Amino acid sequence: MNSAPHRSPRRFALIAAAVVAGTVAGLAGVYGIGGLTRNAGDPECAAAVATAARLAPLAHGEVAAMALAEKGLKLPDMAFHGGDGGERHLSDWSGRTVLLNLWATWCIPCRQEMPALDALETALGSERLEVVAVNIDTRDQARPQAWLNEVGVKTLAYYADPSGKVFQDLKLIGRGFGLPTTVLVDPARCEIGTAAGPAEWASQDGIALVRAARGG
Repeated sequence: MNSAPHRSPRRFALIAAAVVAGTVAGLAGVYGIGGLTRNAGDPECAAAVATAARLAPLAHGEVAAMALAEKGLKLPDMAFHGGDGGERHLSDWSGRTVLLNLWATWCIPCRQEMPALDALETALGSERLEVVAVNIDTRDQARPQAWLNEVGVKTLAYYADPSGKVFQDLKLIGRGFGLPTTVLVDPARCEIGTAAGPAEWASQDGIALVRAARGG
């Protein structure tokens, strides 16, 4: 005769629910509630996602590589240096649209792309928008500025991060896959879209996309 106590399906369900609840509570304690809801997107970035949807018909041709945001992603307040050596942060551009580009002198596609970024800044740069091209060379710090002169850059301001941490910051949020990497950022520091690889930013397609992101 079997003497094991009878366990009803309801009892099993209650035990399973308790285990799940305990696991969720543990994860919340370790990672914070935000870690469990991160896949829903950052609610602060709803406007950027709406902008991305509006730009979708323009992400073609020379800027077809631009992957537009489908959920809210706020970029970290990345730090780098200006041409005067002073520290800058992405939040310094709060209230402005930014086309953030990471490049290096050893990156052949960057050499092809940089004149177009310079021309885009000449065409659209204003108090409402800036092309922020950040060099991430880690060795000879005189080389990047000489390289910009070689490729004919005249308008872009010089920004650099010799530590390369800016690139690592983007990798940590799944946006740094190689060079060049370009992120279109809204005035609240939220991603509108990201392009992995070069684009012809000064083309009709590129200017139309960035102008629309800026708001005309």
